[in-house]
Amino acid sequence: MTTLSPRRILLVDADAFFVAVARQEDPDGAGKASLLIVGGRPGSRGVVCSASYECRAYGVRSAMPISRALKLCPQATCVPVPRGACSARSKEIQQVLATYAPVVQASSIDEWYCDMGGTEALYGHESLEATAHRIRDAVFAATGLTVSIGAGTSRLVAKMAVELAKPKPGTGATGVHCVTPGSEGEFLAPFRLADLPMVGPRLSATLERIGLDTIADAQRWCITDLQSRLGERAGAWLHRRVRGIDDSVVTPREVQKQVSREETFGRDLHDDDLIERELLRLAVRVSTDLRRQGLRARTVTVKLKDADFTTRSAQRTLAQAIESEQSVIKAARVLYRALRGKRRVGVRLLGIGLSHFDDDAVGTGPAVQLGFFAAPPAPPTEGEPVENAKDRALTRALDRIRDRYGSTAIIPARLVDQASDTGPRVEE
Repeated sequence: MTTLSPRRILLVDADAFFVAVARQEDPDGAGKASLLIVGGRPGSRGVVCSASYECRAYGVRSAMPISRALKLCPQATCVPVPRGACSARSKEIQQVLATYAPVVQASSIDEWYCDMGGTEALYGHESLEATAHRIRDAVFAATGLTVSIGAGTSRLVAKMAVELAKPKPGTGATGVHCVTPGSEGEFLAPFRLADLPMVGPRLSATLERIGLDTIADAQRWCITDLQSRLGERAGAWLHRRVRGIDDSVVTPREVQKQVSREETFGRDLHDDDLIERELLRLAVRVSTDLRRQGLRARTVTVKLKDADFTTRSAQRTLAQAIESEQSVIKAARVLYRALRGKRRVGVRLLGIGLSHFDDDAVGTGPAVQLGFFAAPPAPPTEGEPVENAKDRALTRALDRIRDRYGSTAIIPARLVDQASDTGPRVEE
């Protein structure tokens, strides 16, 4: 009978990813600020995307309003999220990981699971810790960014291990932490139950009420006792989790389901003309993101967050897939006006999402000769855009100009009027 070898799972986590990329992009500004907050400018109503370890010592945390973060750490420098650079660096890191691991799964823009099963001989039967350090060095050499790596027999254990791997000031961590097979329960015991992935505030509160705070507390309970207090399914699930048992596999991430852009404004907007200018600005940006990923979308969604924090949205699925900013704004404007007509209050946040991607990717297939006398398309239904080959060729020509001369080289005339600018805005 053949005994299966323990699984070898890594979680690779880019250290303070948004902060590190912001410093790379602006070495003379953000690069020289030890106290750095990424997420928006001072005075904006955005939230912290990430903060340097030095800022975190002041209590600054992700998702905290910028205004509160600056009260805690008034000396900090605030910068917007460098979205394009972050996306590029994320892809570069994943490309490095793919040269070491047979299967890489992107968990987020700055986290990747790697299944190292079957690679023992490839790396001379060295320890998994040595291989992890090898990967860490390769990522830094290729991107200039550091990563921390947790390793274990399951995704759960690797996720918990990476927290101890991060080289935070004063910890002495080396960037890699491996949990040896068979020691999962001992490794997890000191953690609080609230630290376990998928243990949310509600379950955490329930566990506290029955006297369970740490993982060690729950490990002392048998499965029957846990099921009697939490229910059959939840009790069995927790019994496995506190022992590091997690059978989920590392698989390549599913195809992206949505491309979106959102902005939070420095002041609530009431004027329809100003709001529609911002809608157009978002349409330009989100359609550019769409084309850069070689996609066309059939579903357009518009999202509003009112001044009282009420969030509303409307969407429409089109008969034909679209990719141009003209088509996106045409569909989005109809949706926005429908939402606006139902509730005319100040607008705090505005967003456009594109989804339901067409299988026919942008730029694929044979080149098409554009003719002056091509038959016109069938009349669209009210408010529904229709694109033809000429429209798409023009849109791609604009992309080439913007790529060469900058994103503002050619913009819709309506966005040129600086006097009508809405003031500070934060991209979400």
